[in-house]
Amino acid sequence: MTGLFPEKLLGATDAVLDTFEGQLAGLGNAGDKQVFAVVERIVLALNAVDEAHNGSAFETDEREELCDYIDQSLTEHGVDVVALTARHGLGRYQLTDKWRKW
Repeated sequence: MTGLFPEKLLGATDAVLDTFEGQLAGLGNAGDKQVFAVVERIVLALNAVDEAHNGSAFETDEREELCDYIDQSLTEHGVDVVALTARHGLGRYQLTDKWRKW
């Protein structure tokens, strides 16, 4: 497993997720622009992690899990992801697509 998930990759990914978790408080009352800004920051940070690992850090399962994690975290903090994405002409699972390269 160490070859698939080197310590540097895991550490960098955990740091990004920790930062994201710190930005979730109060998002349930935030406007769409603020919520999308938080999503953009985590996606761009994960892009950087992926690029640092030759663009192959996250396989299909990991990509899906990261997207689910973002969605679930927002939902747990009071963001109605379905309504948010619908207001912007997106499907629920397109939340990260604008910025995501992984």
